[in-house]
Amino acid sequence: MEAGGLPLELWRMILAYLHLPDLGRCSLVCRAWYELILSLDSTRWRQLCLGCTECRHPNWPNQPDVEPESWREAFKQHYLASKTWAKNALDLESSICFSLFRRRKERRTLSVGPGHEFDSLGSALAMASLYDRIVLFPGVYEEQGEIILKVPVEIVGHGKLGEVTLLASIDQHCSTTRLCNLVFMPAWFSPFMFKTTSGHVQFDNCNFENGHIQVHGPGTCQVKFCTFRNTHVFLHNVPLCVLENCEFVGSENNSVTVEGHPSADKNWAYKYLLGLIKSSPSVLPTEASDSLLSLDLESRDQAWSPRTCDIVIEGSQSPTSPTSSSPKPGSKAGSQEAEVGSDGERVAQTPDSSDGGLSPSGEDEDEDQLTYRLSYQVQGPRPVLGGSFLGPPLPGASIQLPSCLVLNSLQQELQKDKEAMALASSVQGCLIRKCLFRDGKGGVFVCSYGRAKMEGNIFRNLTYAVRCIHNSKVVMLRNDIHRCRASGIFLRLEGGGLIAGNNIYHNAEAGVDIRKKSNPLILCNQIHHGLRSGIVVLGNGKGIIRNNQIFSNKEAGIYILYHGNPIVSGNHIFKGRAAGIAVNENGKGLITENVIRENQWGGVDIRRGGVPVLRSNLICFGYSDGVVVGDEGKGLIEGNTIYANKGCGVWMMSSSLPHVTSNHVSYNGLYGVAVFSQKDGSGEFPGGHGAQENFSEDGDAILWETELEKDEDPLRRPVTIALVESNSINHNGGNKEPNPFIPGLRHRSAGPHQGSGAGEHHIPGQDQQDHLPADLKQPRMHLAKQQVLGLQENV
Repeated sequence: MEAGGLPLELWRMILAYLHLPDLGRCSLVCRAWYELILSLDSTRWRQLCLGCTECRHPNWPNQPDVEPESWREAFKQHYLASKTWAKNALDLESSICFSLFRRRKERRTLSVGPGHEFDSLGSALAMASLYDRIVLFPGVYEEQGEIILKVPVEIVGHGKLGEVTLLASIDQHCSTTRLCNLVFMPAWFSPFMFKTTSGHVQFDNCNFENGHIQVHGPGTCQVKFCTFRNTHVFLHNVPLCVLENCEFVGSENNSVTVEGHPSADKNWAYKYLLGLIKSSPSVLPTEASDSLLSLDLESRDQAWSPRTCDIVIEGSQSPTSPTSSSPKPGSKAGSQEAEVGSDGERVAQTPDSSDGGLSPSGEDEDEDQLTYRLSYQVQGPRPVLGGSFLGPPLPGASIQLPSCLVLNSLQQELQKDKEAMALASSVQGCLIRKCLFRDGKGGVFVCSYGRAKMEGNIFRNLTYAVRCIHNSKVVMLRNDIHRCRASGIFLRLEGGGLIAGNNIYHNAEAGVDIRKKSNPLILCNQIHHGLRSGIVVLGNGKGIIRNNQIFSNKEAGIYILYHGNPIVSGNHIFKGRAAGIAVNENGKGLITENVIRENQWGGVDIRRGGVPVLRSNLICFGYSDGVVVGDEGKGLIEGNTIYANKGCGVWMMSSSLPHVTSNHVSYNGLYGVAVFSQKDGSGEFPGGHGAQENFSEDGDAILWETELEKDEDPLRRPVTIALVESNSINHNGGNKEPNPFIPGLRHRSAGPHQGSGAGEHHIPGQDQQDHLPADLKQPRMHLAKQQVLGLQENV
């Protein structure tokens, strides 16, 4: 723009009167004019965006008070999206002018309403040609028969949204259509307001009330700025559908159902929808959006020195002591090293298995002698964690974790996991983005090999937010899920996918419920302030639970039971009102590299047949015990740092059978390791870690034992030994008088609570062996290579 011309403020005032086509022409004049047009973002572009009757605020319905980064860009995205329906338009019939030039016929506009060309929508459609525009003027239009769309048309309501109401059942038989600025209600003879089987339909700025919308593949749909009141959207085998900036209110069933695998047949609109999705802003995080420090797990793993351990169990005879380097004579481990998994089955070495390296290798074992191998390597205490907490905790000081324990950002985790990155970037089936689901029964239901992706949505005040069943897959990124009357996210019957970067809180049941062989990746979520557990895994459920913050839940942060077998790694689980992680009722799992702190009950609670692998965790600052192994608890507890808990470091029942090795147990308020006795048959623990937890779909009790696989668990056979070896136990509190029975350990009789896991169950027993119960006089525990220091004077 020439110097000495009009001031920029005056130019902006003049240009504010231009319409959209004129603004486009001005931006093509020169670079200075282009920048001048861009500078109108908060004035003219904002007026154009908010004044358009075919769209709403760019951040509606979730953040209508938050302005977009660029009003021009938001208006551009909507304008391009509104033209998708006509992308397949061929040149219409042309007339020859001067034998050299072709002139394209203009689209007609047909007016419907009192005093206009047509009285009803049906009569206008009978006269419509390809890509004509039908305008409905204010009023209520009720069609007495089903409307069949045979040619591509655009049906638009005139005036403000709500002034044009259409009571009709529309069946689309053409390749494409667009409906805009209308209120839809079902006709008296059918609950379906719209359905299509092969074409593409586009809805912009519409309201749907008390009916159904149905799209079958290879049909596609594009829905934006629409409100669905008690309306069900049913998508069957769709290759791609986009629901964006929509509101779903008051559903009596599911708001959106995605059923069936995406169709291999794709209509003409598929590639245009895919291009539109890729060109629009994504909710995937960037490196600049999160400044969390990186946690390099691989480099720390290489610093550990591995050892192997063999265990031999011989029927009812006295068990042999495990060795750290060589097998016992007569054992089968000399020539053939089999490994024992967390489920106790004889397994082959499969380090790359998705179930944590557990797989059966044989069933014809000798019944008198069973040989097991550990499917893990026994490793020493972690140098990083052990070195960080050698000193006594300072009273009243705030808890500060080392920088190496700070959680990774979602972007960092996705960069490390290429498979997760590919899953997060993929688009297949249904894409639901920036929508609001509220005040109804269900949000999104994905079933029968369905595929759905949900980004940046809000789910609130529903019975459940998302259900994924029957081999279906969901990708959930950056959603907000709260105040559900049951579980927030529910997976069963081999459901899976990626659940990453979500905020899940204040739900009546579990934040995430995994069961019946479902196997999701749960990554970098915040799961907190739940009225029950944060995550539950049961009924042979699996999954990878990694790098999440799980805190302030009323029951266990992660609850594993009924043969649940997840991999739990790199999470921060803290400030829970019960246990950090609870494993019982034959629960399994690999629990490694987690920070478990400041929980009201035990940091980790194992009982009733629970048999996890608990490795290399930091369990600290708990208000009760660090690790609780209750009645019939089993599993490997290896290489953990158990520090500054107000109760005992490790609290065990004499009826439990864990393998406790290479742990660093220090500065706990009571004893480093305490063993309690219990009479046979008294295995009930009142209030024990969610024992009264309800795991039904809608809150009704279900006897899960009848639904589980009947596989025989070898560890449920009579086993008479627990192993405690190679631990560093020092500077713990408790009675300074040395125990005459086992140096370095404290054996006591269980109090009235019988090992409930709460802090108040530590009731002192008798100190002399003569007063110990009979089962403690002949102990069921083998101790080896203990390093015991500090206040108990057992050096």
